[in-house]
Amino acid sequence: MQLTCGKRILDLSRPQIMGILNTTPDSFSDGGSYYAQGGLDLELALRRAEQICSEGGAIIDIGGESTRPGAATVTEQQELERVVPVVEAIAQRLDVVISVDTSTPAVMRESASAGAGLINDVRALKRDGALEAAADTGLPVCVMHMQGEPGSMQSNPEYTDVVAEVRAFLDERLAACIAAGIPRERVIYDPGFGFGKNDEHNLTLLRRQRELAPEDIPLLVGMSRKSMIGRLLDRPVDERLPGSLALAMLSAQRGAGIIRVHDVAETVDVLKLQQMVDCP
Repeated sequence: MQLTCGKRILDLSRPQIMGILNTTPDSFSDGGSYYAQGGLDLELALRRAEQICSEGGAIIDIGGESTRPGAATVTEQQELERVVPVVEAIAQRLDVVISVDTSTPAVMRESASAGAGLINDVRALKRDGALEAAADTGLPVCVMHMQGEPGSMQSNPEYTDVVAEVRAFLDERLAACIAAGIPRERVIYDPGFGFGKNDEHNLTLLRRQRELAPEDIPLLVGMSRKSMIGRLLDRPVDERLPGSLALAMLSAQRGAGIIRVHDVAETVDVLKLQQMVDCP
């Protein structure tokens, strides 16, 4: 399976690694990492992008809005200032697919003009104007399931059948994308691990991951360093690498096409070994 991302082709015949680059001051794991005294430091962000590429990342996912519970609200202008200059600089310097983690139509349009190749939306293009903006860019889109909004999503999430409900939501968003002019072959599903799900919901989704998308729709999975690992293994954020690697490998074995991570080199190594065993 191949995905056309602007000027670049992404080969999804094997799992590809998406490295995280949050240009936010308050994301749960790497918030503020690319800030100096005067604000966002473009050179620090570029160094992280270069590191992702050198370690084997095929996609760099740039986010200007933290979606952790309780995160501060971000204005459209703030998000544009955090995201677009970084997209533009990476597009000029590196041969890599650039993904923009945004729900904001203006950020989608400006990022596409600056060189982005993929739109990754935790709100599944449900904001006013998002479907139209995404369609106008001509880029692939990743639609994610989330119960509620980031500020309240972890307040007692409930499902009758979490797998069926997540799949039904994603199928509905696929239909909405097609109706808006986004072809089926440009849509990716993300079940939204940790977004309005408790630990048992997350484990059930992982166990039954192959049920979450049709065979022709790529699945993006992101569980890197998430709080579920902390609760299940009693580990703080800086001790969640082993759990993150285990979940990445389990997701790959269950058909994930894109795996979104903080620790690129380590995940690449794990998946190389897994592929050697599975495909001698």
